[in-house]
Parts: sequence; C-alpha cells; structure tokens
Amino acid sequence: MSVKHLGKQTVRLSYPPSVAAAACVVGKKEGQGPLREWFDYISEDSYFGEKTWEKAESTMLRQCFALACDKAKVPISTVDCLFAGDLLNQCAGSNFALRDSGRPVFGLYGACSTMAESLSLAALAIDGGFADITAAMTSSHFCSVERQFRFPLEYGGVRTPTAQWTVTGAGAVVLTAEGAGPYITHVTAGKIVDAGITDANNMGAAMAPAAYDTIKTHFEDTGRNPDYYDAIVTGDLGAVGHGIVKELFRKDGIELGPLYIDCGMLIYNTEAQDVHAGGSGCGCSAAVLCGHLLHNMTENRWPRLLFCGTGALMSPTSSQQGESIPGICHAVALEMQRGC
Repeated sequence: MSVKHLGKQTVRLSYPPSVAAAACVVGKKEGQGPLREWFDYISEDSYFGEKTWEKAESTMLRQCFALACDKAKVPISTVDCLFAGDLLNQCAGSNFALRDSGRPVFGLYGACSTMAESLSLAALAIDGGFADITAAMTSSHFCSVERQFRFPLEYGGVRTPTAQWTVTGAGAVVLTAEGAGPYITHVTAGKIVDAGITDANNMGAAMAPAAYDTIKTHFEDTGRNPDYYDAIVTGDLGAVGHGIVKELFRKDGIELGPLYIDCGMLIYNTEAQDVHAGGSGCGCSAAVLCGHLLHNMTENRWPRLLFCGTGALMSPTSSQQGESIPGICHAVALEMQRGC
C-alpha cells in the first residue's frame, strides 16, 4: 500500500521538489492589467513576430520556457522531462514550441487546468525518483482560441455577461529535487464533474462544481481547513464561477472569505478592460502563478498557497453535438517549509 496516498485523491510528497524558477510571458492587453509588474515579458505585438496566431503561441511558450531556465540557471539540455499542453487541437502550440528542445516531452490536455496538471506531474516525477529536474508549462492565445472554439474575430459576435476573455499568455516552472523553495508538498488530482452546462460562454459555471469537489476533497484528505492556507487560488473561474464556489462552501457552513481568490479576476481590471466575467485560458492561471502568486510566496506574504487549476473539458465537436461541458480541477499545495 502506498504510504504517500491520503484519503480519496491526494498524494503527500515524501521528497517535495523545489520551484527553482518560474517565468511568464503575456500579450499587450494583459500587460495593461493590474499584474503588469510581475510579468517577465510583455509583447506589444499579438503575433510575437510570427505570421499566424498559432505560431505566435508557440513562440510565446518557447520564449517563456527559455526564460524560466535562464532564471533557474538550468541549461535546457539538463532538464530531464517536460510537461506541457495548451488549448489547440493536438496541443499544437506546445508541440511546435518544444520540437527543437531535444528533451523528452509529455503532452497534456487539461484545458485551463493544464498548469496545475503539468505542475502536479512534474512534481510527482521528481518525488518518485524518476527525474532530478523537470519543467511544467502551458499557454493560450486569445485569437487562436476564439478561432477554434467560438467564432472568427471578424464575425464580431456579441459577448454575453458570463463570457470570459482568453488570456494571451504563457507560464513555465522549473522544478528541482533540491532548492530553497517554494516546495510542492501535496497534490489532489481532480475528478471529472459535469454540471450539465452547455453554454460555451458560461465556463465559470461549468467548472465551479469541479473546483468545489476537489478543494473539499483536499481538505478531507489532508485534515486541513481553509485557514491553513494564506491563499486559496482557483484559475480560472472568473467572477461567475468564483461566486458559485463560495456559495457551495457556504452551504457546507464554510466561509472562504478574502483568502479565496481567482486568477481570472486578478489578471485584468474587469471594469476598465471590458472582459466581462474575467480572464480564462491556460495562460491565465499560468501567468498569474508564475508571476504574482509565486512572488507573494517568496516574499513570505503567502507562505502556504493552494493552487487549484480548473478546466472545461469541451471540444468544438462536442459543443456542436449539444454535449454538456465537463469540468475538472487539480489542486497543488505549495509551501515555503519543506517538511509540512
């Protein structure tokens, strides 16, 4: 029997890996938001010097990964394996970004939960003794995602109040077996939860039940309560999903209060930037984690952080066939003290 397994879905890492460095690269709109100072690079060109949006996304992720390795003082050639994915069909953005890396790559699809999924697997690979250095990363691009999942930009469709704005951004984390932290101490893998939502412009409501299920399970498995953490962060439910999660916990007699925040509500100025319910996309939680959140940890403002990546597991085909939108959420506990 595994000595690392806790309760239903949680793993306690015996040798918590350290975040050696993280980097985030974003587009112009994201750079105009409240988190501007925490981004490593802000592009004024949505094409990132390329001819298509899809190629721009690959360039953005490649640049982000290189920045993270530079900050960690880790040559790309020494990274044992990479965990990456995005929102494009066949994870094309990540595949083309990493095709010349010369490193083993695990391609992932967790929709907007991909940063938490890749971080979980990268940490487990080190804890299990299968690697000494790993990297977790993901990206999204507003223009490429709109073309694939909704309408061409030229269509000019009206956005509903529940709609979220896909972040043009990327995040990358380099993990090492030894280091000064923050450390990944626990991983709670999420179950697929389907609330029956069919509106692709209301993904916050579709993902919220999955976030509630995973966070609640994390507390049950670990014996911890919300007050154990200095911040509990979902990404990216936006204003709609954030409110639903708070209400679901309220029905359990638990008030999450101000310690519960959402990446989709942090990355933009929702009043001034016309993003409706907030930000979304793989790059949303990735850019917020790799900049703002980890900075607050290393400055000891939030020594204990529960990072909960949320994803809407839909495809253009499933939506066209009238399928509902299943949600998933993976939770990663990051702590400044390794022996927690």
